[in-house]
Amino acid sequence: MNPRTSLARVLKDFSPALLDLVEGSPGPEDEVGGVVIHDPGDEIAYPPRAIVLGVGVYGAKDTARLLREVGGHGAAALVVRGPVERGEALSAASAESGVALVSLTQGASWSQLTQLLRTLLTEGDVGDAGVETLGGVPSGDLFALANAVATLLDAPITIEDRRQRILAFSGRQDEADQSRVATILARQVPDAYLRILESRGVFSELYRSDRPVHIAPATIEEGETAIPRVAVAVRAGDEFLGSVWAAIDGPLTPDREQAFQDAAKLVALHLLRHRAGTDAQNRLRADLVSTVLEGGAGAVDALDRLGLVKEPTLVMAMGLTGAGGDHAERAAERQRLTSALGIHLNAVQPRSALALLGDVAYAIVPVASDPVAGQERAVRIAGNFVERAGKRSPVVIGIGSVATDPAAIGPSRTRADRALRVLLSGQDGRRVASIADVYIDALLLDLRDLAAVQGDELLGPVARLAAYDARHRAHLIETLRAWLDAFGDITAASSSVFVHPNTFRYRIRRAAEVAQVDLQDPSVRFALMLQLRLMPSAGPASLA
Repeated sequence: MNPRTSLARVLKDFSPALLDLVEGSPGPEDEVGGVVIHDPGDEIAYPPRAIVLGVGVYGAKDTARLLREVGGHGAAALVVRGPVERGEALSAASAESGVALVSLTQGASWSQLTQLLRTLLTEGDVGDAGVETLGGVPSGDLFALANAVATLLDAPITIEDRRQRILAFSGRQDEADQSRVATILARQVPDAYLRILESRGVFSELYRSDRPVHIAPATIEEGETAIPRVAVAVRAGDEFLGSVWAAIDGPLTPDREQAFQDAAKLVALHLLRHRAGTDAQNRLRADLVSTVLEGGAGAVDALDRLGLVKEPTLVMAMGLTGAGGDHAERAAERQRLTSALGIHLNAVQPRSALALLGDVAYAIVPVASDPVAGQERAVRIAGNFVERAGKRSPVVIGIGSVATDPAAIGPSRTRADRALRVLLSGQDGRRVASIADVYIDALLLDLRDLAAVQGDELLGPVARLAAYDARHRAHLIETLRAWLDAFGDITAASSSVFVHPNTFRYRIRRAAEVAQVDLQDPSVRFALMLQLRLMPSAGPASLA
C-alpha cells in the first residue's frame, strides 16, 4: 500500500465536502489498507486497517456495536451516514475498539465514495520502489496536486477529464457554491450546469484557448447562489487531456492568472504520468501474477508485492466458450470481461490480483483458511459475476483449491485450469465449477490426453462395434451408449434416441452379439462406459 495513504490524509482530502471525523484521532502514520462495505448477511474478508463503509447503519446503539465488531478485525475507521450525534456510547466504543468514527455527508453517494477512496488508496500501489515527484508534488498524485494549485490560487480546485468527470479535488470545497458541491458528490459535473456552459460557448472557448477562461456565475435552480469560475485547458501537445476549474470570489490578478496557466502544464505532466502509471501498474501486476502462478524462486517475493503472502488464497481461471467469430472481436471480448471481473473482485475481495495471460484470465483471490468455506465463497463470487455478465456471455470460470502457503498456489492454478477445461468442453452446461465439482470429468479428460500421447486406438468390443457401424450404419454405439446412460431402462433409452422400444431391444441384442460381451456383467458395463467416455465426439477412429 502506498505509504502516503493514511487515514489522516483521507480525511484531509475529503473533509468537509464528503467526510467528517466524529470520534477518534488518526495520525499521519495510521496507514489504510483497503475499503470494505459492511454486509451483515455475508462473510467479509477484511484487509488490515480497512475503512469500513457502514451502509444502512443508523443510531448510536448499532453504530457502537459495529465499531466494536470491526475493531476485532483491525479496521481503521467506520463510515456511517451523517448526521451523527456525539455521545458517551460512541466515544467509549471508538476508544475501546481503536476505530475512528466518520460521518458521510447527506446526499453523497456510497458508490462514489467507494470509487474515490479506492482511487486514492491505490495510487502507486504495486511495486512502488520510490516516490517520483513532478513540480514538488508526488507523481500522479492528483489530489495532492489539486491542493497545491488551490494554495497557489487561494481557491477550491477540481481537476476534470475530457468528459467533465472529477479526477481529483482540493480541500475547501465548502467555500464554493451548490453546483460545485453537487459536482463533488456525484464526481461528475451536473447535466443542467453543463448545458448552461455549453449554451454560453464555454467549452468551445476552452478547447481552442491556452489562456484561462473566465465564466460568469451560473445557477441551476431559482434562488440558488453562485460564484464565478475560471478554467484552463490541460493539453499534451495537440491532445486535450482535461481541464482545471477554480471557484473564485473575484477576478484573478495577472500574476495568479499566469500561475494558473503554468499550473495547467504541470497538471498535464501528472495526467500523463497517471495514465502511463496505470498502464505500467497493470503490466507489472500481470507480471507478478504470472510469476506467482509459475512458481519458482521469485514467486514468494511476487506474492509479497501483491500483498497476499500471509493469507490463504485460491486461483480462479476465466475463459470464453466457443471458437467461432473474429479473432479480434474475441480478444476484445476477453479483455472486456477481464476488466469487468476485475471490477467485480475489487468490490467483493478488494485485494485480489488479476491478469489476462494468453486466452485465460487468472485471479489470485484471498479466502478463508477453511478449504470448504473458501471454495464455496469463491464459487459464489464467480457465480454472481457470471450471472451479471448475462446468459449470452460466453464466460466460464474454474475454481482451484485453497492454498494455505505460497507453494500451494501452483497446484491451485492447475486445478483451476482442469475445472475450466471441463467447463469449456460444455459437457453439462455449467458456467462455474470448482475442481471438486467436476473432478471425475477432469480425470476422464486427463485419461483421454494420456491415450492420445500413447497413440492408443480403439480396441476390443468398442472397436468391433465401431467397425460394424462404419460398414452397416447400424448405430450400435449410439444404442449402447443410450442404454448404459439409462441404466438399462429400455423405455428411457429408446426415447432418448427417438427409436421404438422393440427396435431398440433388437439393436441392443445385436450390439452385445457384435461386441461379443455379456451386458449383464457389471465389470463389462463399466469398461464399456469408460471407453465410450474416452471416445472423441468427432469420430471413432482412435481415442485421441
